[in-house]
Amino acid sequence: QVQLVESGGGLVQAGGSLRLSCAASGRTFSRNGMGWFRQAPGKEREFVAAITWSGLSKYYADSVKGRFTISRDNAKNTVYLQMNSLKPDDTAVYSCATQSKSNDILLQDLYDYWGQGTQVTVSS
Repeated sequence: QVQLVESGGGLVQAGGSLRLSCAASGRTFSRNGMGWFRQAPGKEREFVAAITWSGLSKYYADSVKGRFTISRDNAKNTVYLQMNSLKPDDTAVYSCATQSKSNDILLQDLYDYWGQGTQVTVSS
């Protein structure tokens, strides 16, 4: 079992920044790829960013490339999402997730442990 707890969401004006954190506990964290996803009201959950267990490979959705940065600190069992130049379209519930049985971190269906999510609201 892996438990994931997100924090750092909030209300920010367009152009502002937020840093989300996802603290993991339970099974070994450092060998798991991690991902961030978001879901806006009335929309499907979408991929935002992912990072391999080593932290050497990172992937981003086109919509956030150049503005968001994913990172991890395996010593702290935490993955981060630094979000800069935020836009109203970034408003959503952001969730972190991990895969316990695979490492194909670009496939949303393979993520089997999810956090509860944290709300990010960007005002115009």
